Amino acid sequence: MKLYLAPMEGVVDHQVRALLTALGGLDGCVTEFVRVSAGALPRRVFRRYAPELEHQCQTPSGVPVKVQLLGGNPELMALNARRAVRAGAMAIDLNFGCPAKTVNKSDGGACLLRQPERVHSIVKAVRDALPAEIPVSAKIRLGYEDRSAYLDNAHAITAAGANEVTVHARSKADGYRPPAYWEYIAEIREAIAIPVIANGEIWSWDDFERCRAVTGCDRFMLGRGLLACPDLARQVKARLSGTPVIPMAWSEVCGLLHHYYQLTQPHYPVKHCGNRIKQWLMYLRRQYPEADRFFEVIKRERAPERIEAIFQAAA
Repeated sequence: MKLYLAPMEGVVDHQVRALLTALGGLDGCVTEFVRVSAGALPRRVFRRYAPELEHQCQTPSGVPVKVQLLGGNPELMALNARRAVRAGAMAIDLNFGCPAKTVNKSDGGACLLRQPERVHSIVKAVRDALPAEIPVSAKIRLGYEDRSAYLDNAHAITAAGANEVTVHARSKADGYRPPAYWEYIAEIREAIAIPVIANGEIWSWDDFERCRAVTGCDRFMLGRGLLACPDLARQVKARLSGTPVIPMAWSEVCGLLHHYYQLTQPHYPVKHCGNRIKQWLMYLRRQYPEADRFFEVIKRERAPERIEAIFQAAA
């Protein structure tokens, strides 16, 4: 059973990857997307998105990290996949799932699912450009305007030589609204020969169990559910092995947030101080009532010394 951390743009940066993988239970991560639009990207761009490239492409706790590329030009995607590998990438992931309007208007992400032949050409160009030992995977949604092309895109990715595909069980039009249509993932898994990773609406052990039963998958990707419950992967692995499950207490989660604040605070101007932890608190409110109260205390604070004092008082 494999569990992966989803690549959430603007949320799951390398600091979050380091913190969450250190808790245990995760078998892999994917970077935020590196946009490929014109020419060859310099090494520093890949290392900005994936500082783990300096450390055998692993988080500090030894969890592998894939470098994710986004773009609609097969030749440019292949060129930059080669450059990412030369920079240290051990695996490449291709983004066909981002639903953001700005991304889709720029010929990237989920809009490509309208043309499975283009999905095929991009995956094939990247696969052909890289050594066989470098895995190439893709992440898709079930479609763009609707879910009608889910099998076409899955077959296109498989025929192009990908090693693995992650399926977010919604179309672009579905956005992030419940439910996730896990039954489509089951059809994809039965139709193609490469491993399928199930993604979407896994917030708890019960959700995981239902998703596993519906999809038949043995690989799962956790996104918002892992931000709402940071030790969800560890809990799942514990239950699967039959060991006692002790969920993180709010005091531990607050300590995790404090550590994240200390890591990120030097990188933002004062007017944006604390924005990343406030963003994370919005997810944590789903699991921890204390997060809601903490957010109300901290939401208007900007001064680093005030935010630090609030954390110290909560310790």
